[in-house]
Amino acid sequence: MATFTRNQSPASCQGGAARTPLFCISICIVQHTIYSQTAAGSGRPSRMFGLAVIGMSCLKLLLLPAYRSTDFEVHRNWLAVTHSLPLDRWYVDQTSPWTLDYPPLFAWFEFLLAKVAQFFDAAMLDVNNLNYASPMTVLFQRLSVIVTDLVFAYGCKVCGEEVGRVGGMGGPGLLLVDHIHFQYNGFLFGLLFISIARMLQRREIESAFWFSILLNLKHIYLYLAPAYFIYLLRSYVLLGPFPARADKPQTSRLAQLLRLVKLGVVVGMVFSLSFGPFIMRGQLLQVLARLFPFRRGLCHAYWAPNFWALYNFADKMLVVVGGRLGWQVAKQGVASMTGGLVQEFSHTVLPSVPPVATLIATALSIVPGLVVLWRSPHSPWQFIRMLMLCGFGSFMFGWHVHEKAILMVLLPLGLLCLLRKGEAQVFMFLSIVGHFSLFPLLFTPQETPIKVTALVLHALFTVQVLRAQWGQPLLHAIENLYLLGLVPLFLLLELGPGRLGLGEGLPFLPLMLVSVYCALGVTYSWLKLTYLVIGSAWKFKKKTS
Repeated sequence: MATFTRNQSPASCQGGAARTPLFCISICIVQHTIYSQTAAGSGRPSRMFGLAVIGMSCLKLLLLPAYRSTDFEVHRNWLAVTHSLPLDRWYVDQTSPWTLDYPPLFAWFEFLLAKVAQFFDAAMLDVNNLNYASPMTVLFQRLSVIVTDLVFAYGCKVCGEEVGRVGGMGGPGLLLVDHIHFQYNGFLFGLLFISIARMLQRREIESAFWFSILLNLKHIYLYLAPAYFIYLLRSYVLLGPFPARADKPQTSRLAQLLRLVKLGVVVGMVFSLSFGPFIMRGQLLQVLARLFPFRRGLCHAYWAPNFWALYNFADKMLVVVGGRLGWQVAKQGVASMTGGLVQEFSHTVLPSVPPVATLIATALSIVPGLVVLWRSPHSPWQFIRMLMLCGFGSFMFGWHVHEKAILMVLLPLGLLCLLRKGEAQVFMFLSIVGHFSLFPLLFTPQETPIKVTALVLHALFTVQVLRAQWGQPLLHAIENLYLLGLVPLFLLLELGPGRLGLGEGLPFLPLMLVSVYCALGVTYSWLKLTYLVIGSAWKFKKKTS
């Protein structure tokens, strides 16, 4: 979607209340209240939960004047496109560089928002008003995120009724990404949580319906689809409703076929309503070309902390070493990987990575988990674990992954951290590393107190809750030492290499080091979590066989 560079011009900010650690403390206390007060098995939200949601929504109003990224203009343009242009121009218009590249249901979501936006400032709905950001435009778009966040609150509430507490509510990621940087991730994760809750309640058709809605709002969740496919096929279509036995299905082939048709009708209906109007206009290929723009390159301008960040770094180090050893190394494109632009580039020493290679790597990373899921029918908690591993595998090896996609791992893992100690250990470590990796998104000095205080308080609250649950230190000495390394890295990121005497010729060195250092921690967490989930499943299967 939006390009991230250090040259983005931040919005003018006079909101002093949104700049103080006191604001962060208030936000985190309210989040922690939700985190710890969601009652298990409650048929209705507790009074404390409702008050906490209202309080958090009101506090977010203080962020109205905060920094906003180019994603703000992206969504303003989409409001204008869907309001001002006919349907057959939505995925064709190129007036703005921020063309519509989300699935059709999100386009209709913007269309509905525009119906309200016209009462705030109709000028924001003019496709030619590029970079338009009047006070009423800012007010409307910020409010739209706050209001749609109620879907996330509801999703956490229904998941909390199954879990007992909602660990995912305690993280600052959505606060930083949605309410400052500007996106609608909370609304989308709310739908994911609703789908997960329905699966936990063994209402598989409803779960599939909500996930289909989610896929047609943002296609990044396609990475989670394999877990849904395997679980629904095995546990719903083939075996039938719980408590069917895995070795003795209690239904006939006809019943299996009827369930498959029922599931297919529900999913097909959602996709037909979403893509149907564009298929009728012969624009399906155009829509798909917008959804999957492989020319954007392997990595985003700021490398997501994954395997490819380490791969890129290794290539750059080989260039440096090769130059000193007298190798013939072409240096064109070496700087392009850290040049702050979204574009295609070639590696210099290591082989360049085509999209198909990332697809194969992602598939290989999730196949073992899918095998475990197939062998664990009618186990919705195992489904959530594999859902999380699918998201993790796509983050580690996917094409053009954004750093914000780490939330697709952290939020489902937050549901699991109160169930097993091993998952709690990974969550505590990864939540700190993952949220720290989001810091470069907010590079203006005014936001520094917010992101630092939010992360520190989140870490303290997480330690309190998880130690109360498990009663022991959850991090090893080496993990603690690694986390301490984030402190000098933060100073380098905030002060810049010039002010630290490292020269002005390396403006993107801090971003590269943040990516690489966080990639080490994220990769460690992925390996540990994969071993924990898959290894424990195989051991359990061995004991019971």
